[in-house]
Amino acid sequence: MKYFGWGVAAILLLIVLSLAGRACTWTSGALDTAQQEVSAKELLRKYQWFKDAAAQLDKKVADVKVYDRRVNMIENKKNATRTDQEQLYIWMSEVAGVKASYNSLAAEYNAQMSKINWAFTNVGQLPQGATTPLPREYKPYIEE
Repeated sequence: MKYFGWGVAAILLLIVLSLAGRACTWTSGALDTAQQEVSAKELLRKYQWFKDAAAQLDKKVADVKVYDRRVNMIENKKNATRTDQEQLYIWMSEVAGVKASYNSLAAEYNAQMSKINWAFTNVGQLPQGATTPLPREYKPYIEE
């Protein structure tokens, strides 16, 4: 009977040590992941992606304005030819593509930005060499 008690105690000790080992492994994995996600190299990579995406979004807005001016030029023309009408439809199709591309990139930008409170959107916490914070969200979606 004495050995039975020691056996139960040994089994309980093994169970407790096993659970403690699993908890340490989980904690270690969580710390490793956190360190990787907030490392300077990873933050710089993410900052560069946001900077590139913001520049692309600004370009798409400018492209839409250029197309709108072209479309208005043909629409205001008094004697528009068939060729003018064909060109108008081509430009309108291209505008729709640019707007769809803008919407897709804006959705991705906004989704990535909302996942965490990125430090490089805050004045005073920018990476070295950066001068202006990035927008926290892009105006979602061109609908016209």
